[in-house]
Amino acid sequence: MGILQGWAHCPRCGADLVGDERRVECDRCGFVSYANPVPTATAVCVDEHGRILLGRRALEPDKGLWDLPGGFVDEDEHPLDALRRELREETGLEIEPREFLGMWMDRYGYDSSATSTLNLYWTARVLAGEEEAADDVAELRWFPPEELPQPDELAFEVNAKVLSAWLGRNEHP
Repeated sequence: MGILQGWAHCPRCGADLVGDERRVECDRCGFVSYANPVPTATAVCVDEHGRILLGRRALEPDKGLWDLPGGFVDEDEHPLDALRRELREETGLEIEPREFLGMWMDRYGYDSSATSTLNLYWTARVLAGEEEAADDVAELRWFPPEELPQPDELAFEVNAKVLSAWLGRNEHP
């Protein structure tokens, strides 16, 4: 189950919807919706000392756990623009995206209606700004690779996978 769970009525005209967990449609007005994953853009920000920036989540899901900075891509927003915007909103920093690390699937939450996410990751470096936790981030911290939080201290399963992939590419202990 996922984003379409519980959809019984058309959000446009109120008529009954027909379909399943992958696609619903309204026979009255023609509305159609698909259970597509929601895109995110996230950065593995690395400083000149090789440390990685993480933020402690201020909100659920995973409140209190460490997270890579980033967030949801707005409609009609390029993922790299979303990456820059999210970093500015959450950290106060202006960044330069560097290498595209890859994409991973995950869920935003843990119940049966949790949104499926398509997560895009880039390395990035800080260009300017005053570092300050803001938006949905309670605290910011730079971690040397050998001191990164354990997987159970990280928000979302995907963060451990991404950090492992980054570490594997960068020959850290």
